[in-house]
Amino acid sequence: MSAIDSSGGRRELAGLALIACLIVAAFFAAMIGAKDAFAALRPADASVIELLKARLPKTKVSKVDCAVVGGLCEVTAGNNLFYVDRSGRYLVIGRVYDMETRQDLTATRLLEINPDTLIGGAAKANNAADSGEPPIAKAVGAGAQPTMPATPSRISLDGLPKDGAIVWGNPSGKTVTVFSDFRCGYCRALSNTLRSMNVRVVERPISVLGSRDLANQVYCAKNRETALHQAYAGEPLRNAATCDTSGLDANERFARSHGLNGTPVIVRADGAMIEGYRPKEALASFIAGGRS
Repeated sequence: MSAIDSSGGRRELAGLALIACLIVAAFFAAMIGAKDAFAALRPADASVIELLKARLPKTKVSKVDCAVVGGLCEVTAGNNLFYVDRSGRYLVIGRVYDMETRQDLTATRLLEINPDTLIGGAAKANNAADSGEPPIAKAVGAGAQPTMPATPSRISLDGLPKDGAIVWGNPSGKTVTVFSDFRCGYCRALSNTLRSMNVRVVERPISVLGSRDLANQVYCAKNRETALHQAYAGEPLRNAATCDTSGLDANERFARSHGLNGTPVIVRADGAMIEGYRPKEALASFIAGGRS
């Protein structure tokens, strides 16, 4: 073989090698693309959507996500949220709470769906009463309130004694009174929001979720504000003391007499009242005296 032939052969082999590399690269790119497309399709989600179409034909399902909670699929229907198992047979109405991260997953998603919605224990689907489908009704419990009307209702706090209040926040800020329960997740979320605002909070615990023992400990603590935030964070309260808790009794009598059956209840200085959690922007508008 001549030198010219040898050089040409090497060039030919190099060209073939380059073509082979391009083919392999294209193959792997196609495989990766196929994998991404498969992941985007989420067959489990798609199959649940089809099952729901058959079993809840009048419910307009906008999204199904079976990757949020193990064993359950999160279903979004307009501004409403509920859960089904992967077979589409069992429907679950209520809140999903992550005990490891201490996060209310349902509350978080509902705020993402509609930040202006007062969130309760669960979601309400927009089924007609005569739809013939299983009712997807709002669960009753602490914080389970409908969306707030344009004009807040009003309540007078004149009948409440000074005792029974845990005052915290900025002493010179605008005052807001909160009826709360230390085992209410929405009360904890509200407390965290209020801590980031320039307000004075007069917190009045009421035992909606069987939290009177915890309320007693917080109220009798040497530093009530610190104890309050520890209670919401689920931290143990040390150096528990005893004291006169008749003020807490007054809070509960007041709540019962005024029909305050859920928490949180937020009362502005002029007596305007809203029930349930609100995002920071809407809460700031309400406290300032505007529409929330």
